[in-house]
Amino acid sequence: MEHKLSVPRIVVHSPEGILVQEVDEGQPCLACGEKCPGFSLHVWRNTCNNCRCPREIHDVYHEEVVNVRDRLGWKKQEDPKLQVVKERALKEGYTWVPPGLSSHKIEEYMEQLPNHKIPKIGSPGEKYRDIQLIVQLPKQDLSSEYCKSLSSEEEKKEFKEFRTFRDENVMEIGYARENTTISSCYNCQGEVDAGEVAVFAPKVGLKACWHPACFVCDTCDELLVDLTYCHKDSKVYCERHYAELIKPRCPACDELVFSGEYTKAMEQNFHKEHLCCWKCDKRLVACRYIVKEEHPYCIPCYQELFAHNCEECKKPIGPDYKDLSYKDRHWHELCFKCSECQNSLVDQPFASKNDQIYCAECHDNKFAGRCDGCSGPFRGGMKKFEYKGKQWHEECFCCMVCKEPIRNKSFIPREGEVVCVPCYEEQYAQRCTKCEGVINKGGVAYKNTPWHRECFTCTNCDLQLAGEKFTSVEEKPYCAKCYAELFAKKCCRCSDAITGFGGTKYISFEERHWHSDCFVCYKCETSMVGRGFLMNEGDIVCPQCGRS
Repeated sequence: MEHKLSVPRIVVHSPEGILVQEVDEGQPCLACGEKCPGFSLHVWRNTCNNCRCPREIHDVYHEEVVNVRDRLGWKKQEDPKLQVVKERALKEGYTWVPPGLSSHKIEEYMEQLPNHKIPKIGSPGEKYRDIQLIVQLPKQDLSSEYCKSLSSEEEKKEFKEFRTFRDENVMEIGYARENTTISSCYNCQGEVDAGEVAVFAPKVGLKACWHPACFVCDTCDELLVDLTYCHKDSKVYCERHYAELIKPRCPACDELVFSGEYTKAMEQNFHKEHLCCWKCDKRLVACRYIVKEEHPYCIPCYQELFAHNCEECKKPIGPDYKDLSYKDRHWHELCFKCSECQNSLVDQPFASKNDQIYCAECHDNKFAGRCDGCSGPFRGGMKKFEYKGKQWHEECFCCMVCKEPIRNKSFIPREGEVVCVPCYEEQYAQRCTKCEGVINKGGVAYKNTPWHRECFTCTNCDLQLAGEKFTSVEEKPYCAKCYAELFAKKCCRCSDAITGFGGTKYISFEERHWHSDCFVCYKCETSMVGRGFLMNEGDIVCPQCGRS
């Protein structure tokens, strides 16, 4: 793990024998990056003067590998097997290892931890352990030398009593060893096999054991750093969260409150002098303040940092006024008015156009589409009927004949207007020549007169004539068969009707008629069409047969 060697080493031995070797001054912020020039401790807050981020979010590190007993000011462990030896940990490749285990069992222990929490040298786990030492064992909880808020001898006495009781009765360092019998984990209730490495915490109970990854603080759920724990009500805690069960912690300076008087605000407990504006440090006890992003601000600082300027009057919208907003634009309540009629828009429907706001009526009058029937605007919620590029209100889209709204009914266009079906059939639809009914579809025309297909039939036999050969007599249609039977001339030779259908030609002579194919010599059957012929007792003969 790389450190800034230019930063002076800080080694402090407190009167209680606590050894702290933390380097924080000038260290980069892990949240802000290059935006923060480096950590600079606030006079009394536990934050950076430069970026305002908490101290523990900066790259604070320990100059030397930390022995947790030194940090706590405790004497060296009497049992050699439980003594933490820095050189042994470094030899194994870690900044800490559970004492009393073989190299094989140390690896077994580490393999059960999350990868990013294994304190391997040069890994994220090494940094994780450094942070947890600072967070779980805050130096201001361990020695009064680091407490800036112990202002009276009584408070210092209370701190000493708290520390003594904690160290003698509550806090202890657990240990890891092979489990001798099948047990269940105190945390997850899962099985811990015999021979498996487990963590033991004697203050909880001689038989109580944990999987290495399950030995965590009941509050923050983080691995208890170097197996250091506090026991309360059958639960284990890191020192920080145990202390907060006993005494309130001021969120500003991160110190425990031993004073009999403190201030409760934002569901937290502050030293009286530490409830201050996050920007200017003005004391806020008995003063108005506004909470923004979990921090309190005095009224002037809030207005400077966060108050929006009104779109209408351009003045800041202070905390005493309602801030009405729309699409990142803000107004005083009294300034939130229609740009056209100046009526208030508070609790009223409105619309925006060209960076101006309008009441619904003014917006519709100025910008809404217009009906092609009445020229009135289309207001919100109105139905709109569109046809061939034009648009109408529902009540304006009417039949040109009866003037009734079309609504959802069918209609027929006529001369640029629309006509409902009943009116169209009454006024404009074609009617059948035979039945005088309206022809809706499938009609036929004959001599410029319309007919239903089913009505256009033979006058004699009622055969439907659509698609059939027919002819007319005295303006009445007849099928080919009926026409032949009723009106056609008969051939003098074959006696069949001469209808003329299919382009059939015929010959007439002295009111007698022949098919062209039947107009032949009676004797030799030579065609006489276009040739001279003789009559012999009513029959036609060619000149040659006539002479013989």
